[in-house]
This record gives sequence, C-alpha cells and structure tokens, in this order.
Amino acid sequence: MVKKEVTIVNESGLHARPATMLIRKASKYKSNITIIKGSAQVSAKSILGLFSLGVCKGETIIIQAEGEDEQLAVDELVKYIGELNE
Repeated sequence: MVKKEVTIVNESGLHARPATMLIRKASKYKSNITIIKGSAQVSAKSILGLFSLGVCKGETIIIQAEGEDEQLAVDELVKYIGELNE
C-alpha cells in the first residue's frame, strides 16, 4: 500500500472538471485507489464519492492505492492535483 498527502491549490477546489479528469486518470490503473479527507474515504474512481468530500482550496487529502501499479497511480494523481490550477 502506498499513500501520499497533497494540498489542493486550485481556487475552486476539486470541482466537476478536475474531479472528472482525476477519475479518468485513476481508472487507468488496476489498483484500488482511495481519496481520504479526515475520516471520510471514497473511491478515486467515483464521481459521487469525490463530490461528497467537498474538497476546497487549502485542504489536504490523502491519495492511497493498493495493487500492482499502486506507486504509479499515487504518483500521477498527486502530481495532477498538486499542479491543478483551473
């Protein structure tokens, strides 16, 4: 299992467009990928799950993956979220 923290820098947080792109990126991987905010955990492949977190600018989330391509998955998603500026 691999996990990394990332802080949201996008002014609008993790709204519809970036959440959709995040799901597309996560869906490329075979690993089970989870987004954690506080005590809430949701699948990184679920739009409703991501929206339910209500992630805003300045908040820190954890990307966690478990499976054969876990390191690649976490690295790509953390990079995407860290550079997001829409």
